[in-house]
Amino acid sequence: MTKVYQAFETLRKHKAVLHDSVALGSGIQLAAWSNKNDIVTQESPDHHTLSLYVADGYECYHKTRGGWRNGGGPDRFCLMPKHSMSSWDVRDDLSFVHLYCSDEHLRHLVEQTWERSPASIQVEERTFEEDPQITLLYRHFLLSSQWQENSNQLMLSSAANLLMAHLVKNYTHLQWALPVVRGGLSPHILNRVKEYIHANLAKSLLLPELAVLAELSEFHFARMFKQSMGMAPHQYVMNARLIRAEQLLKNSQMEITAIALECGFSSTSHFSNRFKSVRGMTPSALRNGIIV
Repeated sequence: MTKVYQAFETLRKHKAVLHDSVALGSGIQLAAWSNKNDIVTQESPDHHTLSLYVADGYECYHKTRGGWRNGGGPDRFCLMPKHSMSSWDVRDDLSFVHLYCSDEHLRHLVEQTWERSPASIQVEERTFEEDPQITLLYRHFLLSSQWQENSNQLMLSSAANLLMAHLVKNYTHLQWALPVVRGGLSPHILNRVKEYIHANLAKSLLLPELAVLAELSEFHFARMFKQSMGMAPHQYVMNARLIRAEQLLKNSQMEITAIALECGFSSTSHFSNRFKSVRGMTPSALRNGIIV
């Protein structure tokens, strides 16, 4: 069952417009919003919210002890820990994206990544700040892909994992350095993961399920896989999808729609666009022998 996040539900009761949302396999949720001429109060939610301003936001004001203050704008982020209360006066256009996660998500990440179990994880509150790494992960990975597309789920879950690790390292009382990962996966583990990937290209593949196959944390698996293969897991999977699609286009009579589904793409249009961006031609052009 999908977790209900209080901050998400609060925005839905106001003027905020929900443009897209997706629940990742672990229960973490992403949501893309816009808002204008609205006052929103988030009252002590039981989860953490990481917000990045995507566009505008210059006239968004946060209520402080000294009164209302602004400081928003594209690529500014706000971090709202659980049980914190915040009020926002959105006086003009604002487009923003939220990542919602719980203490349980952070604890699982900490235990798996650092192999340590802290008594608590205290997330810091931040408002209208800049962090190039947060901006990079949001814009390069989360905002550059279609959230409802099955073939993007591995990239989304990987980026969300990196974001949470960055929060733990930089915006909690722990501030532990990320472990140094040396070496790749053993040959038999690597083969096990690759065989699983190729046998399940039609489904949404997520980072946690691949890490389980390797008996590693998501953090260690992603880095060791890249050491072995020279590319991140989501890049390898996408490449495998496109190779399989090309084989089917050349050697079968399957409809292109069926090939898209067989290779893990939710829509023919997304499959066609992705295929053309990598292969330089559309699937139909390849099948018809047209060189572009």
